[in-house]
Amino acid sequence: MRARGAVGYGAAALGALFVLLGLAGAAHGAEAAALPGLRIDLGDSPGRIAGVLEVLLVLTVLTLAPGILVLMTSFTRIAVVLAFVRQALGTQQSPPTQILVGLALFLTVFVMQPVGEKVWREAVVPYRAEALSGEQFLERAAAPVKDFMMRQTRKKDLALFLSLSREGRPEKPEDVPLSALVPAFVISELKTAFQIGFMLYVPFLVLDMVISSVLLSMGMMMLPPVMISLPFKVMLFVLVDGWNLLVGSLVRSFN
Repeated sequence: MRARGAVGYGAAALGALFVLLGLAGAAHGAEAAALPGLRIDLGDSPGRIAGVLEVLLVLTVLTLAPGILVLMTSFTRIAVVLAFVRQALGTQQSPPTQILVGLALFLTVFVMQPVGEKVWREAVVPYRAEALSGEQFLERAAAPVKDFMMRQTRKKDLALFLSLSREGRPEKPEDVPLSALVPAFVISELKTAFQIGFMLYVPFLVLDMVISSVLLSMGMMMLPPVMISLPFKVMLFVLVDGWNLLVGSLVRSFN
């Protein structure tokens, strides 16, 4: 009897739930029928459609701006080298990551300033004067950036991605697609940054080895060599004016 009563109560509750859902659906349908319709009409004018497409293109470029900044400028090499410097010094979180990223950003702006001025002069100014179409603007704006990346990219890396893309060999450097140029530029920058990082590690590594040998000869095996070598590495870096040499060499390393 209890089981039948429970089943009866369950069926009644389920029926009441369906009734409530039906009433809510009917009310929602009545409200939806009472609401006015909304229709977007761009018209038959090609100019309006082109304007909407330009706005969508600008929004797309803004969403890709961080990727463009990291992968198509000098930021990659500078950021990796600065990270190597901190690791070689062994200072762990000093300078802080925010300081290194901020320095890398400002150095990137300094290195890319001639490219930006060329883009502004040859693409942005004529486009604002309505002397260029949208396609011409994109072509002129991309040309200085492609030229910068081509000068930093190794031919071997570029040939690798051109062969992977199964496209024919471009007749001119301007015909190289960005889909092959950007990854080739990135791995070239990473290789250059690792080479610079290795050269930075060598003097600090020699200093670590000397201090470790001295501590071992003195029988002080329980004392970590890093505690002794860190002040000497910082002093060496300061005495040779390391930041000045490093930043100067980084900026001059870009062709």
